[in-house]
Order: sequence, then structure tokens, then C-alpha cells
Amino acid sequence: MNTYKVIASIKLSEKSTKEIDKKAKKRLKELRKEISKIQEAMYAEGKYAVLICLQGMDTSGKDSLIREVFKNVNAQGVVVHSFKVPTELELKHDYLWRHYIALPTKGKIGVFNRTHYENVLVTRVHPEYVLGENIPSVKSIDDLNDDFYNKRMEEINNFEKHIAENGTIVLKFFLNLSKEEQKNRLLRRLRLKEKNWKFSPGDLKERKLWDKYQFCYQELLNKTSKEYAPWFVIPADDKPTARLLVAETILNVLKKYKFKAPELPEKYKVEIENYKAQLETE
Repeated sequence: MNTYKVIASIKLSEKSTKEIDKKAKKRLKELRKEISKIQEAMYAEGKYAVLICLQGMDTSGKDSLIREVFKNVNAQGVVVHSFKVPTELELKHDYLWRHYIALPTKGKIGVFNRTHYENVLVTRVHPEYVLGENIPSVKSIDDLNDDFYNKRMEEINNFEKHIAENGTIVLKFFLNLSKEEQKNRLLRRLRLKEKNWKFSPGDLKERKLWDKYQFCYQELLNKTSKEYAPWFVIPADDKPTARLLVAETILNVLKKYKFKAPELPEKYKVEIENYKAQLETE
């Protein structure tokens, strides 16, 4: 697991984008059953929530990963939020507000498909977006310098530390996709009629900004991977293997907590036979 965990300064260009486990699909079927059991115990215990954050370039496989990794979890036990362009209401609050109110309740797994990190990623590539937040200290794009984004990343660190200290287990995954594989996946969307709906001309515009996105990702990975909310850089060129690696990481972390359902109070335990008799003699 530590192979993928960001525990020191990294260079994304030196990180692998492709690993292949030929037994990935079979192993994932086993692991997601274990994740389901752990979520049930976590729900019964009622002390912790889990927040899974997924980031990655377009076509990195976030949607299908969510579907496959959490397929066995009780539908009421996992809540997925996909954050799009902020609404008018959301822009009337600070940039973390919409993420805070979407946090999972204790006992549940919350998945952020694109996350609060878009606020130091997309807004850094397209700083004009920040102007819509009407921040008093920001008069123009010139105010959106490195200091602004470094401060915002520190605010995110504080946000994650706060929720971690109050019972939310935070795990963050960057799906590390190669530019060549992204091209292949975009072409697939164009070639397969049933996949056409996934394509947007905007994908090509953003692809031209690949190097800038990679720089911003590297910055946020190095500055916001903390022990209480670690980042994991997952090779994403092979989808089945990427899903397996994410599932393995989640499972390995959650096992350490040894969630346990509360026991029946003693006064009820001694009456179990009487309760059974009442039901059987109805």
C-alpha cells in the first residue's frame, strides 16, 4: 500500500501509469464483499464515517471504479456525490461549504467523485472561475497567485484535519492516467456510437492544458497528503488493476479499525429464550 501512498515529495512524471494484475477482476469480487461486511460493522458501531476522494484527468475511470468497487455495499451504506460547476446558491457560500454539507454520516461511506480539490486545480488552470466566488480580497485575476492557492490548500488541510479528528476516515486517490491512454479512451468514445454521449468538445480543449494540470496535481499531492488524510497515486491505464488497488487500499486501512457491532444489553440477553418462545407460540 505504501508503494502508492504519498509520504514524501513526488514527481508525477516518475510515477507509473500502468500496472497489470491478470487476476484483478477475480480478486476484486472477493475484496468488495469484505468491504461490504466492514461497512455493516461500521454502521452498527456508529463511531466513524469514511470519505473516499477520487481525482483524475478526464477518462481516468472514476465512474466505473465507483460502480465496481462498491457494488456489494448496501445501497444505503454508500453515498456518491459528483461535484459539477457551483450553483448560484453554492457560490453564495465559501468554496468548502458544498463539500462540508455532503460529508457522510457516521456508519456510511461517502464518495466524492471530483472533490474540494477542484478548487485548487480547475480554478488554478482557469483562475477566472474564482472571480464568480466574489471573494472580498480578490479584485482581479492578478490576485490569484501562488500565495492564494497555497493558502487555500492549507485551508483544505485544516478542513480534513477537523473532520478526521471528529470521526471521518479520509482516503484520497489520484487516478494517474497517461496522456496516450486518455487519447485512446477519447477515440473510443467517438468510435462507439453507444459511448458518443460521453464525449464533449471541451475534453479536447482541456487536453491541450495537460501539462498545466499535471503541475497543479503534483503541487496538491505534495502539499495536501497528510497522515490524517493521505493521497494514493494509483496507476490508471489498466482499469481492472486500478480498481483492485483502490479496493485493497480501502480494505487495508479499514481493517485496522476493527469495527465491532455493539452487543445486546445483558438484561436483554438473559431474556432471549423468552423472546424466542413468545414469537414461536404466536
